[in-house]
Amino acid sequence: MGVVALINLVGFVIELAGGLLFGSVALIGDAFHMLFDALAYVLAFGAAYVSRRAEPGEYWSYGLDRVEPFTAFLNGILLVPMVGYLVWESYQRFLNPVEIDPLMTAGLATGGLVVNFASVYYLQGGEMNLNEKGAYYHLIGDTGASVAVIVSMLIIEFTGSTLADPITAVLIAVIIIWSAVKLLRESGEIFFQRSPVSVEDVETRLEELEGVLAVDDVHIWQLSSTVRVASIHLTDDVQSLEEREKLKTRAVDVLHEEFDVDHATIDMAVNRANMYRCQSISKR
Repeated sequence: MGVVALINLVGFVIELAGGLLFGSVALIGDAFHMLFDALAYVLAFGAAYVSRRAEPGEYWSYGLDRVEPFTAFLNGILLVPMVGYLVWESYQRFLNPVEIDPLMTAGLATGGLVVNFASVYYLQGGEMNLNEKGAYYHLIGDTGASVAVIVSMLIIEFTGSTLADPITAVLIAVIIIWSAVKLLRESGEIFFQRSPVSVEDVETRLEELEGVLAVDDVHIWQLSSTVRVASIHLTDDVQSLEEREKLKTRAVDVLHEEFDVDHATIDMAVNRANMYRCQSISKR
């Protein structure tokens, strides 16, 4: 992500200069998209560095995994002002069209497209956390934006209509806001502790375990996109502490293997009827 951030910073400078020099608001929009891409990668890199090296301690019992969704949320928020700028500038260009050098602009946009393809190839593959997904979404959106700029410049070259430029800028703004909404939704689900899996499915699966009578007080949430936590209360009818520990181990294994839970806290309670029966037997 550090390498991709540097590449996109260089692309931003070149496209911004070209957009200002050749009069294309679409190219300026693509340039700012690259700038925010670079910022997204820097933030994602910083979040990954901090969360992976911050060991759980006295006051941060889970470490700093929450840095990841916070950074992703911040990335989404930072995309909003760029969208506002693009829409406003497109409106101004619609009212007062300016002369554009379409071929030079298309040439610069092609360079940006090559940068985006190289970045996508560099980042793709393997599982991604929320920040890495955010960076990837940025890249995909920026690739589409570069293609849109090239197409709009060809339209201007062959038709002479400069309206294609502000229209393309608005389309780029739509792509950017789509990325922002996706990031805000996914990071918001983590912050508001939305269960990543169906609670009913978890209850049903645990009730299938031999010895489990009831499952209640089920809570499943995520600290980050890669760390899942669960807290569950089980009522059982096993006859000894050893059997209870084995049942607890089976329940933890099910949560880990079938529901990707990394940290599980299971409160075990004996069935009262069975407890009274055991007590009466012991008195005899």
